Amino acid sequence: MAPTRARPTPPLLLALVAVVIPGPGSAQVSIHPKEAFLPRGASMQVNCSSSCSENLSLGLETQWPKVELDHGHNWKLFELSDIGDDSKPLCFENCGPIQSSASATIVLYSFPERVELDRLPTWQPVGKNLTLRCLVDGGTPRSQLSVKLLRGGEVLHQEPVGVDSRNPKEVTVTVLASRDDHGANFSCRTELDLRPQGLALFPNVSVIRQLWTFDLPVTEPKLDTPDLLEVGTVQKVMCSLGGLFPAAEARITLELGGHTLTSKSTNHRDLVSATALVTAEMEGTQQLRCVLELADQILKAERTLSIYNFSAPVLTLSQQEVSEGSQVTVKCEAQGGAQVRLSGAPPGQVQFTLNASSEDHERIFTCSAALRVAGQELLKNQTLKLHVLYGPRLDENDCPGNWTWPEGSQQNLSCQAFGNPPPKLTCSRKTDGALLPIGEVKTVTWAMNGTYVCHAVSSHGNITREVFLKVLPKSPIWPIIIIVVILATVVFVGVLTIYIYNRQRKIRIYKLQRAQEEAMKLKVPPH
Repeated sequence: MAPTRARPTPPLLLALVAVVIPGPGSAQVSIHPKEAFLPRGASMQVNCSSSCSENLSLGLETQWPKVELDHGHNWKLFELSDIGDDSKPLCFENCGPIQSSASATIVLYSFPERVELDRLPTWQPVGKNLTLRCLVDGGTPRSQLSVKLLRGGEVLHQEPVGVDSRNPKEVTVTVLASRDDHGANFSCRTELDLRPQGLALFPNVSVIRQLWTFDLPVTEPKLDTPDLLEVGTVQKVMCSLGGLFPAAEARITLELGGHTLTSKSTNHRDLVSATALVTAEMEGTQQLRCVLELADQILKAERTLSIYNFSAPVLTLSQQEVSEGSQVTVKCEAQGGAQVRLSGAPPGQVQFTLNASSEDHERIFTCSAALRVAGQELLKNQTLKLHVLYGPRLDENDCPGNWTWPEGSQQNLSCQAFGNPPPKLTCSRKTDGALLPIGEVKTVTWAMNGTYVCHAVSSHGNITREVFLKVLPKSPIWPIIIIVVILATVVFVGVLTIYIYNRQRKIRIYKLQRAQEEAMKLKVPPH
């Protein structure tokens, strides 16, 4: 702010002052202005005047450079320059033998030479105390100078600077860092309040410093990957960590055997993750490492991967398709020190020979290999199916030899031939060669009665079987009706006879009772 100069007293005003000044008997000296409020290093004009009218000697006593600008009979106008401190310039006079003086008060103000907020940490942990330090050097008057520590526009702390202007003032405040403080602006501001002196409120702000906060969980990153990898396979590995802040600033990488893997990272809310594809090329062990960097912190997680070479077992059949009665050799083999087991073989054997029968058709053989790697047992299997060619089969269970069906009923002749390849089956009557529909629902007629020959044939043979079909004729209805009528008549006659007998018995009993009553009346004598 530019220094404020005191306005010179107009000559006309000085002349008027001189007119009204009393004579020597009551001589006095005055100074104008009586009080001045100036910036440090400023200049000002001071007027000394006296009421003395004769033998006057007038002057100004001050520690600052002065120049007499003008004078009159009983006044002088001085200019003070480079005023560097509060002071009291003195106007004095000698009016004859009488000496007198008058002093003024000069108060200087200045803005702080330095308002500086200490550098903040590069990264501040959430939940930890953060101390803000502000240094204020200079500035007067100290009684009207205060300092504020700010977060954005929020006042965190305020206090007066103090009265000692010779020493820098350090103002501190401690706050608890939170996630909301991430990216917040902190500053220090002084306020020189000169409004009581008719001026203004003069602020001075330090350089704004931005804070970056972070929050890390106490757990290490989670590596999601199997411990075992097979040579020649590609495995997806993943590393993740939740509960950190700010997740967008975190950097996560995956390393295998000291080499950084090409990975894809994802930052979402408070979770960061990275995925990569691992190609198992050589047998042995390698270290998989996940490295997470946030702020000035580094979190690591490691996993030992065991890369193994385990070929599937080899199962061989000397023939996979054979005719019934042929010999088949079954063999199970494995490489790389794996233990093998063959299902269906004698205990402890991984090779045996069998005579193929129809029961062996579509028989499944399993060759199992077990390899122990890093304390874990790995299993691999191979299966083969045996196909046996055999002639047709017609047995009692699949094609019963006797059928008895009522005439007019709905029936299905279930006769099935088995064999490999599947045989063709026909059933014809022995007498006339009429075909019997097999596997179809038909209405039984009297004409279907008879003995049939079922013939199954395939490329591996044929077989025949006789089937006897007996049809029961329908029973006539008139004999049944006659029997029903006769039975109904017999029942009716019996019921009627019983009724008539009971009625006649009751009549006889009644007549007997009446005769007894009449006889009793005849035996009674007259009175």
